Order: sequence, then structure tokens, then C-alpha cells
Amino acid sequence: MIQQARSIVTYLPAPGDSATQTVTLIPGDGIGPEVTRSVVDVVAAMGAPITWERFDYLSGSEVTPTGKVPRSSVPKDVLDSIRRNGVCLKGTLFTELGSANTNTQSLNVQLRKDLDLHVNVVHGFSIPGLETRHRNLDIVVIRENTEGEYSGLEHEAVEGVVESLKVITYDKSYRTAKYAFEFAFLNDRKKVSAIHKANIMKQGDGMFLRACREVARQYPKIQFEEVIVDNTCMQLVYRDGDRKALTPDVGGTGTLLAFTEEVIRNLERNAQ
Repeated sequence: MIQQARSIVTYLPAPGDSATQTVTLIPGDGIGPEVTRSVVDVVAAMGAPITWERFDYLSGSEVTPTGKVPRSSVPKDVLDSIRRNGVCLKGTLFTELGSANTNTQSLNVQLRKDLDLHVNVVHGFSIPGLETRHRNLDIVVIRENTEGEYSGLEHEAVEGVVESLKVITYDKSYRTAKYAFEFAFLNDRKKVSAIHKANIMKQGDGMFLRACREVARQYPKIQFEEVIVDNTCMQLVYRDGDRKALTPDVGGTGTLLAFTEEVIRNLERNAQ
């Protein structure tokens, strides 16, 4: 029986289970060590049966005789650890910006591809009992995590002209949509919104929408809608409510997270 509470389905051992879980820990770069250290402290304070397999050395860059350069690949021992443990706490890893000298992808993207972490789930919500200016915020963004703009296929065709390829496949669009609808079903969500730019990218985002429609037919009790990303941003700034959004990739991370933050700011302004 599906509970009505807006809790995220989890497959961790039930409270009271004394089985020890080993978790891979990658503190990362920048603010990563500070953030992961706080999580480790909370876990210790709870007395949770967790041990850490740490990789403090892993950084998005490495020192070579010619200077500091982006690390080209994720070390095998790190990948083996994550596959073995099944759970990883990771801080962000350094990403070089705007370099014309390399096509090396960041380790963050490489990890997603090496481990086939094909969806990213972000849940923005108000906490019951915590008095804030914004209330009743409950938005889940699910996006494809490995292809699209993350294909990382670009080159300089001639001097001053760069071509970047956005690769979308039906199979990966389908499994992302399937994940989203199954998530909605298991968490008693009433609607899935496919956020797209098919008015401009007619074939790429059009294929994404076809996959979403096919999956939607398998879940007749879940409302399905297709919304252009521009309109979605406007709607969520001016209307709050219960929503689950499904997006291809980069538009999901940047645009949808930005408008989720704007929803909060808008609700705060209305409350003043």
C-alpha cells in the first residue's frame, strides 16, 4: 500500500538493522571536504552503522612536471570501491572551465558515465513544522545525466568556429522517463511534466518527448503534460504547488534549479 506522506522511497536497511554498511567517501575539491565532513560528523553522532572507505587523494586535477592539469580519468580503485559498496558520498571535483586545449571531461561527468548514473534526482521541499516564509513547496526534478549536452563531443571545425553535438538516444530517453513515472507511482505523485525545447530542437527533444509519451501510456492514473522550458520557468515563478518535472539534461540542471530557487524568492516576496 502506498503511503500518502511525501517521503522518498529508499532501499536502505530499516532502523535498528545492525548490519554495517561500507560507504565510499570522496571529499573532493573546493567546498567538498567541508560538506562531506559535516555528513560524516552527523553519521557519527547518530551512531549509524557506517564505515568509510576514503579516497582523500582524488582531485579533479593533478600535478605534473609541466604544472597542474585536469585529471584525465577516474582511478580504477575508486570505481571498484563504488561498485563494491553500492553507495558513495562525494564532494564536487574540480572542473576546468573553457579550455581550448583539451576535450577531457570532468571527473564528475566521467563518474556518471563510467557507473551509468543515468538520472539525477533533486527534491526541493518545505519542511513541515519549520516556520519559513515559503510554504508548501514540493518539486522534484529528474533529468537524464549521461548524454545530451553531456556527450562532450565538440571540435573546432575551422579557426573561430566550434561545433558542439547534443546527442539524444531513444533508449536513454525511455529509461529516464520510465524512472520518472515509476518514481511518481511509488511516491504517490499525481503529475509528471516533461520539460523540453522541442519547438527549437525538433528532432532531439522531439525524440525525448516521444519516449515520454510511450511511457506515459503505461501509467494512465498519472497525469502527463509537456511544457516548453521557458513557459515552465514562468509558471513556477508565479504558481507554486505539487509538481514533478522530467527533463533531458543540461536544461534540467541549470534552468530548473534556477527557477526552483526563483519560486522560493517569489514566495518570500509575496509573504512580505
